[in-house]
Amino acid sequence: MFDSSSIIVGLEMGTSKICVVAGEVNAANVLNIIGLGQSRSRGVRKGEIADASLASEDVRNAIVEAEQMANVEIRSVYLGVTGNHLRGFNNHGVHPVVSADREITAEDVQDVIKNAKAINLPVDNTVVHAIRQLFQVDGQHGIQNPVGMYGARVEVDVHVVHGHVNRLKNSIAVVRGLQLEVDEIVFTGLASALALLSNEQKELGSLVIDLGAGATGYVVYSEGIIKHTGVLAVGGDHISNDLAYGLKVPLGRAEQLKIERGGASVDDSVKGQTISSNGELGLPAKIINLEHLRRIMSLRLEETFELIEAELSGLGLTDRLRAGVLICGGGARIPGIHGLAQNIFQMPAFLGKANSISGLKSALDQPEFATAIGLVKFGSLQQKRKPSAGLAGGLKKTLAELFRK
Repeated sequence: MFDSSSIIVGLEMGTSKICVVAGEVNAANVLNIIGLGQSRSRGVRKGEIADASLASEDVRNAIVEAEQMANVEIRSVYLGVTGNHLRGFNNHGVHPVVSADREITAEDVQDVIKNAKAINLPVDNTVVHAIRQLFQVDGQHGIQNPVGMYGARVEVDVHVVHGHVNRLKNSIAVVRGLQLEVDEIVFTGLASALALLSNEQKELGSLVIDLGAGATGYVVYSEGIIKHTGVLAVGGDHISNDLAYGLKVPLGRAEQLKIERGGASVDDSVKGQTISSNGELGLPAKIINLEHLRRIMSLRLEETFELIEAELSGLGLTDRLRAGVLICGGGARIPGIHGLAQNIFQMPAFLGKANSISGLKSALDQPEFATAIGLVKFGSLQQKRKPSAGLAGGLKKTLAELFRK
């Protein structure tokens, strides 16, 4: 049996599935995935808790499955959070260097980051991440680590992700109700990007889009740092709803048609084709036009990508994405999705696969497991950086402060 104290666990409570991934860092300092558990999700809507008791039962089932596969006892998790209440923006902090010789210390760095985190948020919101980008010393830009340099003034840019306190608490409470600790909450889009992107892709500039069932998260990396994050409350379930309404079929049948015959584009091969849908719920059998089905899906996916593209264009970020677009989540399996993304963003688009991680091949190659794998990678990075604040800082302190609000 593995030593549970060395195990890092990621938990994603998605709209369609609960996913638990367990990993450990091996002797070669490579993250190794050793366990995977999943269950159908019944208590989550649009990436957020809608029925705590159902969500708790589903999480328990996924935890047990991961424990059995990894042969460990899971005691704590890095918890993925999403939802359209999450917002990301860039902020700037300034700190005067007060030491007599003007040498910048680690304490100066922490102080300037603290100043950058001192922001006016909506009263019910809290910081989830304050991710440092680059420093400036006396006007010199592009500095990654100013410790040991000399200067009178140090500045830093940070990317802040914040969300609604109570909506974050709901997810944490489900986990704690199972007698598990939450090591840290992590924006799922950030986790997916950590799982998929190499250092070169981060440097060149990449957009990661996580197409989930209830929400779509996205993250932009450029020059090796996070430039932008966002969440749309639109996902695969909305496509199913569109199909149910447009094809006049029950929602369950619409979901089945999406999976079995769906696609992101309408090409000549589907024109004139029809599908015979068996009668359900006492309804007569129905003939469905395949071109109509594909067009409904294509329009919803186009709209999703266009919303992201318009936002990034407005921020001047699309020209920085030299490594293109990587798509993960269950929506990455839709046939033609990468071609549609290429057309909308006018750059190459790829299926996202876990990077620089070993272990269960069955999980590493599946786009829907990217987030949970990324949560484990986040945890491994945090452990390497202790006792420093790392990517998000705060750790248990942040969670304690959250529950005091």
